[in-house]
Amino acid sequence: MFRGILIAGLSLAVAGTTIWGYQEHREKNAVLINAENNYQRAFHELTYQIDLLHDKIGTTLAMNSRQSLSPTLAEVWRITSQAHSDVGQLPLTLLPFNKTEEFLAQVGDFSYRAAVRDLDKDPLTEEEYATLKQLYGRAEEIQDELRKVQHVAMENNLRWMDVELALVSGKQQGDNAIIDGFKTVEKTVEGYDETDLGVAFVDMKVNDNSYDHLKGKTITKNEAVKVAKKFIGLSNDTQVQITENAKGSDYGFYSISFEDKKTNQISNMDITKKGGHPLWYMLSRDVKSQEISLNDAANRAVQFLKDHGFKDLEVFESAQYDNLGVFTIIKSLDGVRVYPKSLKVKVALDNGQIVGFSNEDYLKSVTSDTEVAKPSITVAEAREKINPQVEVMEERQAVIINDLNEAVLCYEFMGTLDKDTYRIFINAETGQEEKVEKMKNAEPIYEDLV
Repeated sequence: MFRGILIAGLSLAVAGTTIWGYQEHREKNAVLINAENNYQRAFHELTYQIDLLHDKIGTTLAMNSRQSLSPTLAEVWRITSQAHSDVGQLPLTLLPFNKTEEFLAQVGDFSYRAAVRDLDKDPLTEEEYATLKQLYGRAEEIQDELRKVQHVAMENNLRWMDVELALVSGKQQGDNAIIDGFKTVEKTVEGYDETDLGVAFVDMKVNDNSYDHLKGKTITKNEAVKVAKKFIGLSNDTQVQITENAKGSDYGFYSISFEDKKTNQISNMDITKKGGHPLWYMLSRDVKSQEISLNDAANRAVQFLKDHGFKDLEVFESAQYDNLGVFTIIKSLDGVRVYPKSLKVKVALDNGQIVGFSNEDYLKSVTSDTEVAKPSITVAEAREKINPQVEVMEERQAVIINDLNEAVLCYEFMGTLDKDTYRIFINAETGQEEKVEKMKNAEPIYEDLV
C-alpha cells in the first residue's frame, strides 16, 4: 500500500511539474510575443514618421507666408520628437545609431527655433532655405533605406527578437537584414559632414557639456589632488586614486577617490582639467541623527561656497531628506536672480559637514558673473502681459534660459489662480511671455481610511 501511495505521489509530482513547465512556457511565449509586437509597432511607426518628415520638409520649401510656414515647421518638430521616441523603443542600444538620432535632434532644433520666431520680422534666410533643401534630401535617403528594411522584414517574416538576441550575444549573423539595414541608414547619415548644413544650422547646435569658456591653465594630476584636498579639507593621511576621463568625453576632467584611513570614509570628486574647477563632490557616510536645524545647515552651505570664492549668493530651494539638508543656491546680482548660475550643496544635519556639492550648472552657464542687462520695459508694462485672472503676490527681475536655450532677462512674477501658484516670466526686452511654471502643491496626507 505504501508503494502505491508513493507511486501516486510521484505521479502527481511529475504531472504538477509538467503543468508548471507548460504554464511557464506559455507565460514566456506571451512575454516574447508582446515584446515582438511592440518592436514591430515602433519600427513601422518610425518608418511612417520619416515618411511624414520628408513630406513636411518638402512642403516648407514651397511656402512663403508666416501663417503657413510656422505651423508646418512646428509640425516638423513634433514629427522628429515622435521619431526619436520610436527609435528609443527599438532594441538598438548595442548598435551604433547615434548619427541618425543626432540628425533627428538637429532637424527638431532647427524647425523649432524657426517656428517660434516672428517670421514676418525675421523671415528665413537664403542659407536657411538651403539648409531645408539639404535636410529634405537627407530625409529622402533615410526614408528609402528604412523602406528597404521594412520590405525585406515583411517579405521574409523577420523577427525583432532575433535582432535583440543577436546584439546581446554579439553573434550577429552575416545575413541579418534588419541589422544590416540599420547600419546602412547610419552610414547614409555619416556621409554628410555638419558643414554641409551651413553656418546657420551649425550655430544652432548646443553642447550642454561644453566648458570651453572656462579660464585658467590645464592642471596636472598632482595639482588636481591638491585642489581636491583643499576643497574638501582632507588630511594627508588619505589614500588617493585618480584617473583621467576616457576618450570621447566632451571635456577633460580628473576623477579622484579618497579614503580616509582614520574614519574609513570614502569620498569622490571630479575636477576639470582646464582651470581645476570642482564639478561635483560626494562623501558616503551614515547620518543617523539631526542635531542642527535646516536653516543652520543652509547658512553653513552658503558659508562653504563663500569660503571657496563664490559671491552674491541666495538660497533658492531647500529640502530635507532623512537627516540630510539639500540646498539649491543661485547667483543674485543686485537683487536679480541668475538662475543658470546655480549650485547644489548637501549638508549632514548631525554636525553640519558638507557631504555633497555640484557645480556643473554654474560652470556650464556663460552668463556674466558681474552684471546683468538693463530692462527695456517697465515692471508695470510687463505686468500687463499677465493673465488678468492671476493675482500677483511677488515680483522681481531674473535671468533664465528660455526654450531656445538663450539667457534672457525677465520680470519674474509669483501669482495665484484659484488654489494654484504660478511663476511667470515676462521678457524684460520684448514683453513676450517666456515661461510659466506651476508650483507644486503640498502633497496630501492620507490617513488610514476605514
